[in-house]
Amino acid sequence: MSGRKHGEVPAALSRLERRFADWRKTRKPGARIPERLWKSAAKLARDFGLNQTATVLKLDYYSLKRHVSEQASESASTAAFIELPSAPAVPANECIIELEDGAGQSMRMHWKGSGTPDLLALGRSFWNAE
Repeated sequence: MSGRKHGEVPAALSRLERRFADWRKTRKPGARIPERLWKSAAKLARDFGLNQTATVLKLDYYSLKRHVSEQASESASTAAFIELPSAPAVPANECIIELEDGAGQSMRMHWKGSGTPDLLALGRSFWNAE
């Protein structure tokens, strides 16, 4: 925040404010805010804070907070790198994989045998289960 005067709206937030204003001018009554605008708002809220972003964009603080949390959990659950050997030199008969998200939920996968299940699909189905 250094380099900005108190009360000055950052340029990125100001641009998104104009996008929201344009959408509000053309929207039909009762229409929901498009997901692309929510995603942009959530991204800026991480940079400039929930309160300032919600105030400037005229959004409900708690709705924005929920979108920020959802976006954070989506990015936390996507694995950046997974390496599974396709043909190990020594056949593995047993493997244990433990996963944990930022909220303290954990999952342990344990399998025996020579076949390798689709671990990524198993992990995604566990994290996305309601």
